[in-house]
Amino acid sequence: MRQAGRYMKSYQIICEKYPSFRERSENVDLVVEISLQPWNVFKPDGVILFSDILTPLSGMNIPFDIVKGKGPIIFNPIQTASDVDQVREFIPEASVPYVGEALNILRKEVDTKAAVLGFVGAPFTLASYVVEGGSSKNFTKIKRLAFSQPKVLHALLDKFATSMAKYVKYQADNGAQVVQIFDSWATELSPEDFEEFSLPYLRRIVDSVKQTHPNLPLILYASGSGGLLERLALTGVDVVSLDWTVDMAEGRRRLGADVAVQGNVDPGVLFGSKEFITNRIHGTVRKAGKGKHILNLGHGIKVGTPEENVAHFFEVAKAIRY
Repeated sequence: MRQAGRYMKSYQIICEKYPSFRERSENVDLVVEISLQPWNVFKPDGVILFSDILTPLSGMNIPFDIVKGKGPIIFNPIQTASDVDQVREFIPEASVPYVGEALNILRKEVDTKAAVLGFVGAPFTLASYVVEGGSSKNFTKIKRLAFSQPKVLHALLDKFATSMAKYVKYQADNGAQVVQIFDSWATELSPEDFEEFSLPYLRRIVDSVKQTHPNLPLILYASGSGGLLERLALTGVDVVSLDWTVDMAEGRRRLGADVAVQGNVDPGVLFGSKEFITNRIHGTVRKAGKGKHILNLGHGIKVGTPEENVAHFFEVAKAIRY
């Protein structure tokens, strides 16, 4: 649940040398080095591409940057139909060749010892960033657009759905064995509005990918998604990632036996004692039951998390036998 070891000293050293996030995430050598840092130390079962869900935006004619301390900044937020007209469809091989190169190298590096994971942003979440102009606390701009000019928002969501389906396939073709879709801001929508502005576009991505890559597992993550769990499963993804605000046993019941789950240990648990961490891991696994569960955190690791506690998480996880 965290592609970069932001809690790791080795990553912080790279950040001092290369302070620009975009430089770190758009340079093949740095992407590979950062992606492998947690794997080299902890040997988890997955190696996650170091990137960002906003990486495709430049290739869609949406200039942006990610500024330390401020987060994403969209230089020309989208507000009108003519703004949407200026958004180009994403051509991954032309716009982000470094992503494909990095994934190919990662597959060779880890061989069969771990799965290489890619990821993309979901249409509604990407639209939220580009309409709001960056991160948001109350999402008034995207909701104003959704509720006063829905056709404009649907036109933007349509472009993102087509582009992200292409991006998933591109990542798979270059070495990603699993792809996670992040709909981080979908939970700002009511269930009714999720069904209009998010669900159809997520379903379109899944359907498109399954036509050409039927065996590629797709994971969907939306933080704070307890109110939308059943609807997340309707997208057709293979795995729904649960955050820690949902009881694992309850989440399993609500999603049904056919949907795999990922998660959902609270990242804050890693600040506890080793005994506390052990008990929480075993509790999560017990509630998830046998099979179709990827043990993971319910969100990314927090900066400041002791590395020895991260190591302990993996030691306990790997020792579990059913």
